[in-house]
Amino acid sequence: MVRRANDPGRGLWSIPGGRVEPGESDALAVARELREETGLIAGVGRLVGTITRPAASGLYEIHDYECHVIGGVLAPGDDAAEAAWIDLATFTTLERTNLLTEALGPTLRDWDMLPRA
Repeated sequence: MVRRANDPGRGLWSIPGGRVEPGESDALAVARELREETGLIAGVGRLVGTITRPAASGLYEIHDYECHVIGGVLAPGDDAAEAAWIDLATFTTLERTNLLTEALGPTLRDWDMLPRA
């Protein structure tokens, strides 16, 4: 997970993500954003869920994918103040203390994608 360095959600923890650039597939965008924000190189797996979030310019449709790390070293990148592997106990503490981005906990819970141990 990453702690956001910029708005929206500055200072809150979330999963890495960002915009799909023109001509880029979702898989390429996911791998690029993950590398930019965490330093990790990943293979992109299946789509786990889609949500829509309000934004100043309308609505953002967000597609979240499973990934598996194949290289790199975990470190905060361009949009991240921190990057960390988060276990379930830490995730629960972040959620309880309102340090997660809006609806992240319920969304990951609904998708059965909470951290494991």
